[in-house]
Amino acid sequence: MNLESEIFSIISNGGDARAIAYEALQLAYEKKFDLSKEKMCEAHNTLNKAHNTQTKLIQAELNNEKIDMSLLLVHAQDHLMTAISEMSLIEQIIKILERIDKLEQMVNPGGK
Repeated sequence: MNLESEIFSIISNGGDARAIAYEALQLAYEKKFDLSKEKMCEAHNTLNKAHNTQTKLIQAELNNEKIDMSLLLVHAQDHLMTAISEMSLIEQIIKILERIDKLEQMVNPGGK
């Protein structure tokens, strides 16, 4: 296992997942909720890659493989946790935007 490569995989996939989630949020602001949901699925799939890599590192350590703690590894963990937190919040914001849209349609069915 190339530790540095695994670390960069976590950073890259975590950052990509976060960016894709923000694309989903923008689509929700544009009331493109179906596309927004598709983007969130893509974000979760990308996040899973980062999470799987993290799990692989944890399992290696549990199997007594030496995993050197480094600032880069801490940075990778930070990226992953930030992506997880922000994606969770973005999902809630998208639900709120959908609810607002439905309420606006009830109050003003013609959209004028």
